[in-house]
Amino acid sequence: MFSNTLINSVLAVILTVIVCFIISTLLPGIERKYVHARIQQRIGPIVIAPGIMAPIKFMFKENVKVSSPVSGLYKSLPIICFIAVLCILIALTPQAYKIPALASLVAIVGFLKVEEICYVLMGALSKSVMSVRMPFPDQIKGAAHQNANRSFVEDISARRSLRMITYGSFPLYLALFAPVTAARSIFLSDIVAYQHAHGPFLFTVAGGIAAIVFFIGYMIILNEYPFSIIKAKSDVIEGPYMEYAAKYRAVVYLTRGFFMFVLGAVFSVLFIGIPPNVFSLGILVNILVALIFVFMMGIFSAFSPVFTNRQLLPTILGATLLGILAVVVGLL
Repeated sequence: MFSNTLINSVLAVILTVIVCFIISTLLPGIERKYVHARIQQRIGPIVIAPGIMAPIKFMFKENVKVSSPVSGLYKSLPIICFIAVLCILIALTPQAYKIPALASLVAIVGFLKVEEICYVLMGALSKSVMSVRMPFPDQIKGAAHQNANRSFVEDISARRSLRMITYGSFPLYLALFAPVTAARSIFLSDIVAYQHAHGPFLFTVAGGIAAIVFFIGYMIILNEYPFSIIKAKSDVIEGPYMEYAAKYRAVVYLTRGFFMFVLGAVFSVLFIGIPPNVFSLGILVNILVALIFVFMMGIFSAFSPVFTNRQLLPTILGATLLGILAVVVGLL
C-alpha cells in the first residue's frame, strides 16, 4: 500500500512538471506575440517561436569554447538555474508537502537565491568577448597602460547582478513571507490549508498590498524592463548570457519561460491557496495566474525604459516599504 501511494505521488509530480513545462514554453511567445507586438503595432513572431523553435534551433548549433577560469562550472550554470526552478515547482506540488524541509518558504527562498547567484557567477567567470579572448590593455613591458585595470564586458553584469541580489530582491521575499502572518507558519501545507478555511489571502488588505509588491519583485527577479540593469543592451548586450551559445543558450531560453510559470505558481499557492496538481482543476488557476502575470509584465515592460541606479533604488525602497507594510498589516 505504501509503495503504491509513493508511486502515485511520484507519478503525479512528474506529470505536473511535464504539463507545467510544456505550457511554460508558450509563455515567452504569448508575451511577444499578443502583448509586445500588439502594443508596437506589428505582427510579431508565432507563439511557439521564442520558447520552442528557438531552443530547438540552438540545440543544433555548434558549441563554442569560452575562456573561463572554471569552464566546467561556467557551462553548468544554466543547467543549475533550471534545476533550481524545477525544485521550486516540485516543492509547490501537494505531494511534496509530506517533506516539510522541501515544502517550506525557507526552501523556496533558498532555491530562488541559487537562481540569482548564478547570474553573478555567469558574469564573473566569463573572460572573453563574443568567445574571443581580448587581453586589453596591452601588458607587455613598456606598454603605455601597464598598470591599468583589466575588465571584461560581463564584469559589469556581475557587479550589477550582485547589487540586485543584495537589495533588489527584497520586495519579492517580503511578499513571499506576507502570507505567513495569516497562516502563522512557513510551511506551504499550512498556508494552503489556512486559505481553504478562511479564503484566499489575496482578498485581504495585507494580501492586496503584498500582491502588488510580489508583481514588482516578479519583474525584478526576471530581470525585465524597467529592472533589467544586468543586461542593459546599451552597454553589456545580453549581460550574463552573452557568451552562452548552442545548447547552453537553449537551456537559458527554456529556463526563462519555465521560471515565468513557476513564479505564477508560487503566487497561486501563497495568495490563492491552490497548488499545481495535474489531477486537479486547480491547475487551470495556476495557468491563468501565469498568463495574467505574463500579460501584466508585457504591458508594463513595453512602456518602461531601463531604470538607472538613481531610479532603481527609490523604486526598490518604495516596494520594500510596501512589503513591510503588508507584513505589519497582516500581523494586526
